[in-house]
Amino acid sequence: MNIDRAGFIGLGNMGGRMTRRLVEAGIAVRGYDTERERAAAAGAQAAASLREVAEYGDVVLLSLPDSRVVEAVAEGRDGLLDHCRAGQTVIDLSTSAATSTRRLHGLFKARGVAYIDAGISGGAAAAEKGALTLMVGGDAAAIEAVQWVFRPFAAKVVNMGDSGAGHTAKLLNNFLNAVSLAATAEVMVAAKKAGLDLHSLLEVLNSSSGVNFATLNRFPKIVDGDYLEGGLTSRLMIKDVVLYTDLTHELGVASLNAAGPLASFGLAGALGYGDKISNRVVDAIGDISGGVRLYDAGSTPEGGQK
Repeated sequence: MNIDRAGFIGLGNMGGRMTRRLVEAGIAVRGYDTERERAAAAGAQAAASLREVAEYGDVVLLSLPDSRVVEAVAEGRDGLLDHCRAGQTVIDLSTSAATSTRRLHGLFKARGVAYIDAGISGGAAAAEKGALTLMVGGDAAAIEAVQWVFRPFAAKVVNMGDSGAGHTAKLLNNFLNAVSLAATAEVMVAAKKAGLDLHSLLEVLNSSSGVNFATLNRFPKIVDGDYLEGGLTSRLMIKDVVLYTDLTHELGVASLNAAGPLASFGLAGALGYGDKISNRVVDAIGDISGGVRLYDAGSTPEGGQK
């Protein structure tokens, strides 16, 4: 397998950052995106077509919004299935439905192409640092063979099992992420209205039973006015929660806790935050709670006046 080059389709928030990491590691990348200027921004050679990407290297990576787009790229006219060759590996880094992933795995396998699903976690900041966590599914030998392409942008790679297992794990993780972010946003708005010092509250939460990813990594920045722009939007968060509910329906599992994040991020979308980072859900909740903002621009982070 040629480990000096790779194709990459989808060079947005995450794909662009992962591409940059590959390029910095000395891997030549031929990149395709509907916004062609993104390739140069990520340090990749711009491809004019999916065919050009498919024919460039032995590995093609996908970072796309959802299964519908992945299917169009794979099965559409002049798509990957038309041009991939036996011995290649396609790695789907998107947040996709496992049923779709397994179907595509079968179609690619029939052409002698390995299809690996690789859910990612860690967000834009981790992508930039090469510290993402990957949960992967597919043929174990194929996964082992592409560790070189994971290494520049992932600090942890966990083989979850057969095709679809990686994307299933990703949906489970993203649902917990949505619940904790929405719930913590609500708590922080309540704390602000109650007159609590938010830094002190976070210190307590992070050494108590309420600790979660949002209290540890998001709100210490948000309370100082940094929303960590560039990550998953509220619109995409809703998409992920809906995919989770589809999964639980398929599995016959009661989904009793999806209403909260659906309502919270749905509110964010209705109030104009849909295409902004999902952390802005705290502003949406603040809007309908009397115009609350966690950060007071007139104060220092320690609470004193500027």
